[in-house]
Amino acid sequence: MASPVTAPTAVRPLGGLHVAVSGPSALTGLVTGHLALLGAGPAPRSADPEEAPDIDPHTARITLAGQGHDPQEARLSWAADPASGITDEATAQAATGIMAVHGRRDGEPRGLAADYAAAAAAVLTTQGLLAGLLGRARGGEAAARVETSADRAGLLAVSQYLAASGADEGEAAELAPGGPPFTSSEGTLFELETLDPGAWAEFWRALDAPADAIRAGWRPFQFRYATACAPFPQALHDTARAHPWQRLRQAAARSGAEVCRLRTLAERAAEHDGAAPWSVAPYGPPTAGPGHRTPGAGPGTGPTPKAGPTPAKPLAGLTVLEAGRRIQAPLAAHLLGLLGADVVRIEPPGGDPLRGMPPACSGISARWLALNRGKRAVEVDIKSPAERRLLLDMAAGADVFLHNWAPGKAAELGLDHTDLAAVNPALVYAYTGDWGAATGAGRLSDTPMGTDFMVQARTGVGEAVRPRDEVPAPSLMTLLDVLGGLLGAEAVLAGLLTRERTGRGARVDSSLLGASDVLIAPALRRVREGRDPRRPAGFRRPLRTADGWVAPADTDAGAAAAAAHGLRSLTTGEALSRLRTQGIAATAVTADPADLLHDPRFTGSISRDAHGAPAVPDPWSFT
Repeated sequence: MASPVTAPTAVRPLGGLHVAVSGPSALTGLVTGHLALLGAGPAPRSADPEEAPDIDPHTARITLAGQGHDPQEARLSWAADPASGITDEATAQAATGIMAVHGRRDGEPRGLAADYAAAAAAVLTTQGLLAGLLGRARGGEAAARVETSADRAGLLAVSQYLAASGADEGEAAELAPGGPPFTSSEGTLFELETLDPGAWAEFWRALDAPADAIRAGWRPFQFRYATACAPFPQALHDTARAHPWQRLRQAAARSGAEVCRLRTLAERAAEHDGAAPWSVAPYGPPTAGPGHRTPGAGPGTGPTPKAGPTPAKPLAGLTVLEAGRRIQAPLAAHLLGLLGADVVRIEPPGGDPLRGMPPACSGISARWLALNRGKRAVEVDIKSPAERRLLLDMAAGADVFLHNWAPGKAAELGLDHTDLAAVNPALVYAYTGDWGAATGAGRLSDTPMGTDFMVQARTGVGEAVRPRDEVPAPSLMTLLDVLGGLLGAEAVLAGLLTRERTGRGARVDSSLLGASDVLIAPALRRVREGRDPRRPAGFRRPLRTADGWVAPADTDAGAAAAAAHGLRSLTTGEALSRLRTQGIAATAVTADPADLLHDPRFTGSISRDAHGAPAVPDPWSFT
């Protein structure tokens, strides 16, 4: 997958390093693109080929090196276990539950036509390389190599759905086929968004929808982020089809709800500005110099310094303050915690209300635990001047402040990067936003509310994730929230490495828009080359067996040959055996995330946390 971006970031913390790669471009392209944005150049042509021995054809090797720098190596493969049968994007999506979750809207597993597992794995690989360099810059012993895989990335992507499937109770909303987009009388596909049940009801009442359908539709609409499906009453779809697009827009404007027409990939390509998916900008004068921080200065740490970085925990000794909502910022902070940082979660008085979101494990939301286990929590009323001063005091001893508040809110509260830099000029201030700017003045005009599904609709993701024979539709799996969280953690690591190299604090920004650009980059490239940006009919569509589903690998010949076999009368095991005898690579499709707990392809890797919630393995291994 080629790099989706060409514009440089504000700083180049990897300047002076060069990157050498080997292995499949589907795994290496995005990694090398991001490393180049951070300043790493191509390896010298005179590099000795003996230094890069052949490795497994399903594994990529990326090495960062430079004069005066010990090499930092990453190995990125399709599967952590070579015997799992996971050999490419299709089989990774099938095995890890991505097909199951994405397919809930349709009532059966469906593959994402975009390379989601590979994109997530590439970002995680970049994180591992940056974390290793950061640990070394902070004086720790660095791991010689970080290993990541697409199947671990896929498990991380579905971790909330897996946690919910293994909870003590059932879902609060029905898991059944159905969901947006809606269609106008002219055939315009559109997404609808509101967080207010009153606005939801007013929108549909203005269109003369039946009252019972309005009431019945709110709950699946409200929970679609959690369940990846929304079985609306058919009457709501019928109501939308009875009105022209202009009338639907008027109803939304009057009710306070928002609608967004599904844009095409061609439209997105025409306005695409080539910007990086994040930005890193130092601020203020240098402090005491690179590597200035003394571990243990974070809030609540007392006089005893924290342990410094280790090969497996390169962020040990660093403190992250996280004021995050929903998925994007909490996931970014969760990843930083897995790398060793002490994460202090800023919650409103009474605690995060999402702690109680069903289904629960030991009384705590399983989904909440998937993103927030292991964090410390401090309740702060940011509306109170006195408590905002407390937050400033905490920031004075922290290394990172991370939030995803609404655009403009931080500045309104006096908690923007300029305010926090006044008390801690070495702070890395991170914002994980929607359209690319904390002020609300993003990179695009005519943008709706910046939620996952609306960003998908506005940027052409609905076309990118569906092959040509399927109606475009944003996935109800939270693709951009998750990928945006991964990019947010990558941006923070780049900011921390910049601080170690320059002695200056940094402002870092990432966004759902940036996540979309990363995901649809190959499709946009096809547009620019004059090709059809969408994948062919039937692309990554699993094949039914007598007791389940199998997914052939992406190779054109293999997928076509697999479809030609009569598999419906065979068990999944028999179907896979038959395909193997024909030389066709395939794997069983995980039809329910709960099945991952007992899947032999992941034996021993999925555990349960202290509350009993299923927990996926760390996405990196440092060796």
